[in-house]
Amino acid sequence: MLKKGSKLNSILTGSCPRCQEENMYTDPNPYNLKNIYNMHEECSHCGLHYKIEPSFFYGAMYVSYALTVAIGVAVFIIAKIFLSLDLVTSFIAIIVGLIVLMPITARLARNIYINFFVHYDKDAVKK
Repeated sequence: MLKKGSKLNSILTGSCPRCQEENMYTDPNPYNLKNIYNMHEECSHCGLHYKIEPSFFYGAMYVSYALTVAIGVAVFIIAKIFLSLDLVTSFIAIIVGLIVLMPITARLARNIYINFFVHYDKDAVKK
């Protein structure tokens, strides 16, 4: 499932989408909020430039929106149906859940977005 070469591996681990040998982020901990968006300029293994063009990751905002909606719906269903919480408490649970998961959502959105455009290449080596 998370074998090297799969999109899911690159998305969940934050590794280079082309070679999957190196983490794209300078700090692998998404909860270090000071460095949440700090990325290496390029992969040291295959040479892929992560910022393909200026403002490339602005498109990740749309992916982030979709992830946030999915998380909000999931938390609401869990809170309202499975835990039988009232409506106000369910919405408070959504807000808390989104705030707690914001760093992970932000990085996942970037990982998903770059994987739309860059595909795995097992022979990728820096030239």
